[in-house]
Amino acid sequence: MSIKWTDSRTIGEALYDLYPDTDPKTVRFTDLHQWVCELEDFDDNPEASNEKILEAILLVWMDEYE
Repeated sequence: MSIKWTDSRTIGEALYDLYPDTDPKTVRFTDLHQWVCELEDFDDNPEASNEKILEAILLVWMDEYE
């Protein structure tokens, strides 16, 4: 299954699984962008993201973290 930027729930859950001890509130958007692009199933244009997309991913990750 390939992951796209629009799959914020899938991405947020995957990041929580990979970084369970990382508080998402402390993650910079530059790091978040890199980590998403490094996901094994990520298959989208790295430059197609924006602040709104990264915020949506971060909110899902925060829900999982709490």
